[in-house]
Amino acid sequence: MAFSCSHKACKYSSVTRRALANHVKEQHGVPQPHRKSRLRFHPKLTARPCDSNGNFLPDGAPVPPRNDNNKSWEPFQSRPQFSFAEWVFERTQTSKANVRDLLELWAAHEILENGHDENNPIFKSYDDLIAHIDAIQHGEAPYYSVEMHYEGDVDHTSPSWKREPSVLFTRDAKLVADMQLGNPEFDGRINYRPYIQRDEKGERMISNLMSANFAWRQADKIAEDPNTHGATEVVIVSGADKTTVSVATGDTEFHPVYQSLGNFTNEARRSHGDAVMPIAFLAIPKAARAEDDTVEFRLFKKQLYHASIAHILAPLRDGMTTPQVVRCADGHYRRVIYELGPFIADYPEQVVLSGIVSGWCPKCRARPEDMDTGGPARSRAFDDAAKGHFSATRCWDLFGIVEQVTPYTSYFPRGDIHELLTPDLLHQVIKGTFKDHLVCWIEAYIRMDKTEKEADRIMDDIDRKLASVLSFPGLRRFPEGRNFKQWTGADSRALMKIFAPAIVGHVPNQMVMAVVAFLDFCYLARRDVHTSLTLRKMDEALARFHAHREVFRRLGVREEGFTLPRQHALVHYVPNIRLFGSPNGLCSSITESKHIDAVKRPWRRSSRYNALTQILYTNVRLSKLRAARAVFALEGMFRDDERTAALRAVGLLPPRQDDMEDIAGQDDVDADVDEVDAYHAGHREIDAADVNIAEDTPSVALAKKPLYSRSAQRVARKLKQPDLPSMIRMFLQDQLYPDPDLAAADIGVDACPMFTGNVQVYPSAQAYYYAPSDKSGTHSMHVETIRSVKSWYGSSERRDTVLVQNGDEADAMGGMLVARVLAFLAFTHNDIRYPCALVQWYRPVGDEPDPVTGMWIVKPIADAQGRRDTDLIHLDCVIRSCLLQGVTNSTFLPRTFHFSRTHVGFKAFYVTKFADYHTHETYAE
Repeated sequence: MAFSCSHKACKYSSVTRRALANHVKEQHGVPQPHRKSRLRFHPKLTARPCDSNGNFLPDGAPVPPRNDNNKSWEPFQSRPQFSFAEWVFERTQTSKANVRDLLELWAAHEILENGHDENNPIFKSYDDLIAHIDAIQHGEAPYYSVEMHYEGDVDHTSPSWKREPSVLFTRDAKLVADMQLGNPEFDGRINYRPYIQRDEKGERMISNLMSANFAWRQADKIAEDPNTHGATEVVIVSGADKTTVSVATGDTEFHPVYQSLGNFTNEARRSHGDAVMPIAFLAIPKAARAEDDTVEFRLFKKQLYHASIAHILAPLRDGMTTPQVVRCADGHYRRVIYELGPFIADYPEQVVLSGIVSGWCPKCRARPEDMDTGGPARSRAFDDAAKGHFSATRCWDLFGIVEQVTPYTSYFPRGDIHELLTPDLLHQVIKGTFKDHLVCWIEAYIRMDKTEKEADRIMDDIDRKLASVLSFPGLRRFPEGRNFKQWTGADSRALMKIFAPAIVGHVPNQMVMAVVAFLDFCYLARRDVHTSLTLRKMDEALARFHAHREVFRRLGVREEGFTLPRQHALVHYVPNIRLFGSPNGLCSSITESKHIDAVKRPWRRSSRYNALTQILYTNVRLSKLRAARAVFALEGMFRDDERTAALRAVGLLPPRQDDMEDIAGQDDVDADVDEVDAYHAGHREIDAADVNIAEDTPSVALAKKPLYSRSAQRVARKLKQPDLPSMIRMFLQDQLYPDPDLAAADIGVDACPMFTGNVQVYPSAQAYYYAPSDKSGTHSMHVETIRSVKSWYGSSERRDTVLVQNGDEADAMGGMLVARVLAFLAFTHNDIRYPCALVQWYRPVGDEPDPVTGMWIVKPIADAQGRRDTDLIHLDCVIRSCLLQGVTNSTFLPRTFHFSRTHVGFKAFYVTKFADYHTHETYAE
């Protein structure tokens, strides 16, 4: 079932109402508050529209009509038939047996309803449904098989991997690239020309791939041929990652290759959809145990790998020098030149891709025993020269080059694999340096000179401190600390946010500072837009990390030093950002997440026999359904829901008017019970979403429905805040008669306006803000839910903390204070509605952040009796939520400590700077 946007000029459609509601918020609100900037486009590759024969059109020429502009549901008879196929095959992935049962039930209902068997159900059978999907003409990019053979001498005594063919399954790479470039769903999210972006101060801004140096420099090379002038540079982004689908046995492996376009914005590539498509499945040669680790077999696998990649990309080769005419997402034809672009891969795959010896760097020639800094850059030219002058053994020993391996880029113009390998935040930073190195080293230090019982006691306390972290939008919980068997990338990302404060006091300060320096580097690298300032900060953070990590060597945890390729890769991040843009658009997490739709789910729905063939058919059919939906949406065929559209079709409702009202957004409701249970179990983050805001939406807005409305006196009793009526009167005094020299507290409550109305109490508020570095909507707008409730889904109370602007940016903590929200309130006085928050205040300890963690420490403001300072503030003062973690140092938490007691159980708190990327980006230093 498809749902389409009702905005007149919009062709968006989705398979769920929630996705549609999010789209309406994202796409049809006010423009995002981008920094003012100027763009300078490449002067030769200008992406001029042309006709279908490649003849350039005059400026302002209209978009040519599409041939499929006939509003036909073919090969389906109707919208319900298409929606049913989409629902069972894509959305619910219903099994063949269940579809058969569903159709039989449908047929039985028709017989009972009509008294005969002449009316068929929506499809005759499961095979009939599949035949209709296969008949879709849109998104046609089938797989075909290629047999590859060992080229050496083979006889009947040769091992099986020499005698048997290796089978590659691949699609036509050019056809897939043209489909992606022409997909109307990506209109507005494609950069057709390399560009240089500068802010109002002239500062270079690097974000998407087409804004970085690689695209511009390659365009210069392409433009050396005058026949390419006016063309569009289309950068081919590739990725490969072996994956296991049988977790229990680990014996079912697939090796998919993915393709994207560097022309897509980073947001488009990160989003779910066909911006990243599976293009091939590589053969995985197997050998007997005696042969599996031989030099000959390992070399064969590498040569087969590169021959396969070269074959996959071969259809693009002609288009790398001769312009090809392709229809683009905006409907125009353009002459395009393809360019081999970045390859997304983890380190083991990078070793094979670059043809180097494992343990060496694929980007530079730093020797394995001296990887603290970078070495001379590797290049295609240097590899060729080394292979021409040195023996295979000398190439191996001196330069870490596998002489017998020729990288696939050697078969294409302008390609250099060493340059094309991208930074990998997931495996190099998150899983690698953080989880596999720093976290493990810290545990190794704790266990180094202590008894097992003492070490376990410290590790248990660290786990309790992690479990004591308060609820925060977008943060998954660790109810049992970090003590679980199987780690995922999401687990590591969640631990990064809260790890540093939890280890303070249990390890030397320099270890904490090493962790903080590394996290600063990671969070800076993840930013959506980079400038010379952010790149300089990355260099500084990396230098601090290199200096502080020496504590692990000095104390015997890493006596062998830091010859670690994944950690060494950090020195190449800044140059690669200048080359390819922000790493968040070229991370292996993109391909890993694609495994779910392209490999794992299709495998689960297969019969397991000859599963790869079934996976390939499933991928093709999913592509066809998505392509058909995009075309149908482009023609405005999803304007109404299913039932309304049917009523219009049979004349029971009037035809749709173009000026009908827009779809309303979703009601502001709490997360459903399943989501809350998953959150408490530590499996999911909630209370954070990605939107754009309507023009009249404040930055912080109350929930749509109050919990209750009572007199001020009754609300005061219910909240156990007897001073609330007086607070309301003083609040009105400051609002109605603002005077910086005479506050309401100075004149006394009796002189303040009277208030006799009702007060509404709300469970939550939503903060809207621009957060391009976090996972965000199309316009980089983010929304988080701030809660203040006595009992959250039958559990303990939840009173979130927020940042409140209270002074100048030059003041401590950037002029902000932290406040704990005791209640969200609203009341009306003289026909003016006042949204408010009843808060308890926290103030910074000192004028600078803590020197060890780099975080501000705050304490509750209280009187001599320990009563915390409570105040009523306007909701406009609230910026967004913030995360506090208790300051314990070496103090151990009680075994029974529950996170709901954190606010009252600690005397001081860290204002966590790593709660999310936006917090880090805006953190006051």
